[in-house]
Amino acid sequence: MADSFSTPDLADSAPDARALIHAWRDFGGVDNFTGVAVTVKCFEDNSLVKELVQQPGEGRVMVVDGGCSLRRALLGDQLAAKAVENGWSGLVIAGAVRDVEILATLALGVKALGACPQKTDKRGEGQRDLPIDIGGTTVRSGDYVYADRNGVLVSAEALLPL
Repeated sequence: MADSFSTPDLADSAPDARALIHAWRDFGGVDNFTGVAVTVKCFEDNSLVKELVQQPGEGRVMVVDGGCSLRRALLGDQLAAKAVENGWSGLVIAGAVRDVEILATLALGVKALGACPQKTDKRGEGQRDLPIDIGGTTVRSGDYVYADRNGVLVSAEALLPL
């Protein structure tokens, strides 16, 4: 996996890379992370996020379309710790997280729109591996995700060796 890179440099060298335009905030203990995308669409219900972090991550990045809701946190300390334990590289969440002081200590990249102390209801809802729209950009499972303090890029082709 690439340890250090700059998304501005990647964007300059790969004009087909697409930026996920949002006011991302960094919450994880890892600033630069990359991996193959696994897409999730869910709204104020993190049942599918919980299910996925319990599976082998294999260095992948979960990209979650949470409808940009800041009313319920889609990730907290327990699920993030499970993601680390199972080898996920990071999560990009168009929604909220919680337990931010603990997330900052974990070896996991976490980008989200904000924080909220409220947990989600578990209704067993959500969809996986479908194209999702994040910040005007379509992300598909299998795309390559590159995230650092400058933002998030996705590309259909690998821009760096994983």
